[in-house]
Amino acid sequence: MADLESLLNRWLAAGVVDATTANRIRAHEHGNQRRSGLRWQGLVALILGGLLLACGVVLFVSAHWDQLGPLERLLLVMTMVAVFHLGAAWTRAGNHALSTTLHAVGTVSAGAAIALVGQIFNLQQHWPAAVLLWALCAIAGWVLLRDQAQQILALLLVPAWIFCELDYAAEQHIGHDAYLGRFLLLWAVLYLVLFLHSRKKGLQGVLFAAAAIAAVIGSAMMLTGWRAWPTNGCFIPYAVCVWAWLAMGAFPLCAAAFKGHKGLLPMSVALVYAIALPWCQRLWTVTYNYGPYPSSYTMNAPNLAAHLLTAAFAVYLCWWGVRQASRWLVNFGMVGFAITVAWFYFSSLFDALGRSLGLIGLGVLFLAGGWALEKLRRRILARIGPADAATTTTAIVEAQ
Repeated sequence: MADLESLLNRWLAAGVVDATTANRIRAHEHGNQRRSGLRWQGLVALILGGLLLACGVVLFVSAHWDQLGPLERLLLVMTMVAVFHLGAAWTRAGNHALSTTLHAVGTVSAGAAIALVGQIFNLQQHWPAAVLLWALCAIAGWVLLRDQAQQILALLLVPAWIFCELDYAAEQHIGHDAYLGRFLLLWAVLYLVLFLHSRKKGLQGVLFAAAAIAAVIGSAMMLTGWRAWPTNGCFIPYAVCVWAWLAMGAFPLCAAAFKGHKGLLPMSVALVYAIALPWCQRLWTVTYNYGPYPSSYTMNAPNLAAHLLTAAFAVYLCWWGVRQASRWLVNFGMVGFAITVAWFYFSSLFDALGRSLGLIGLGVLFLAGGWALEKLRRRILARIGPADAATTTTAIVEAQ
């Protein structure tokens, strides 16, 4: 509230708002402060408490698992899920934040319960079905409770189930990692499109972090290209490729279309990037003798086009962040560009320069490159300032 008072005094002195509007803003913010729940210390305590509680339950069950029979194991895992949800229902009226935490722990425990029940009855032939059941539990929790924790779990587990199905179908085939990397990248961009300016800050923060990590991992997996080993000598079947492209290409494009050109443009760029990157490879065949029988396998490594394409996609993320007035996207694009430059240096220049010169060049790269990128980042963020100011002015006009 002290920051609010300083801002209001500055706006009053500049004539941006009058005294009546300032009093209304003051009353509105005081009301929000009274209605707000826990402060950040309480939220941190709830999150850590939920994690510790879940870890403690897992350790307790694992310590006594071998001492229990099949029926006792089944009753234990079912009780574990029921206790959390019943406790959350009991505390929902008095402490909504605690109830949300317990419900989230209960949904996470449901995944452990599904895995344990499958182990008890040896139901392990098609393991992605367990992830599907877990996702259905999260969706049911989201429909019934309408809270952010269940929504986050549902939005993470549904693509996780599709990812597991693709992993299971493409296993031991050429292009396995490339298709999984494409899936991660395209769904990451989809979540960035759909939830970039969400009013639910917790949902936006978690999904942005998950999407950023998935985009980096997906790009790294696509760089493996079409590596072939003796154990994966054939390409992914055509039927698997068709439903894989429907799940990771067609569906994200259709979902992004609800955002208009703001959704279709980044998804289209990401789709082109995902299609092209696995082909930016140089291939060679390695032959060796395994006993009396000669054998061979294909090796690959990214070429210069892979570095340029990844750097161009990082630059596009920065541009997209400026257009969307999103500092998060600009920072993420800058980090991606820095990672690409460091990757190019290590893979193409470090060995050619030698150890001593390579370390000297690395130091210069970090110092000079870091300074230049930070200066550029600040200039880009300064361009977002007017958009933020326009948003603030719009909010003030709406308040009037």
